Amino acid sequence: MEEDDGIRDDTVTHSPTNSQQTVSDDDEIDYTTKPEFYDPDLDDKNEQWIDRKRQGRVSDAVLSCPGCFTTLCLECQRHEKYLTQYRAVFVVNCKIGNDKFSKQNTSRSRKRNRGSERFDRNDTTSTNIETFKQVCCSVCLTEVGVIDQDEIYHFYNVLPSES
Repeated sequence: MEEDDGIRDDTVTHSPTNSQQTVSDDDEIDYTTKPEFYDPDLDDKNEQWIDRKRQGRVSDAVLSCPGCFTTLCLECQRHEKYLTQYRAVFVVNCKIGNDKFSKQNTSRSRKRNRGSERFDRNDTTSTNIETFKQVCCSVCLTEVGVIDQDEIYHFYNVLPSES
């Protein structure tokens, strides 16, 4: 006679291979219908749009906001000395603040003549004061640069991408 130890083997295997048929995501996708949000020609359309906006002019980069990635400038020039700074005249999605601040700019000619007795009072470029206003992203209000009195934007807090 066999002894009954009270343990029964009623365990059911819950493995997908044993209990049900495994279905791949590719098997569930119906490729006969066109996807609603996919356009294979979108890159070409975007390139044509940017070419129309630039009207044949070349840009060093396309600038975006570091906070929300909104496009700020399609046409800019990179600073010669400070490689992370750009200047531009035409911008989009930028908001100019009301706060003004000034910076005194001394020219090189005055620095060279500092030790000399001669000082030309008619030299108006020897010392000038530049006035700037803060520029922010109009979407998330992140500070991205400044605008000077000549209405040239100077961007220093942006994400550049190759144009």
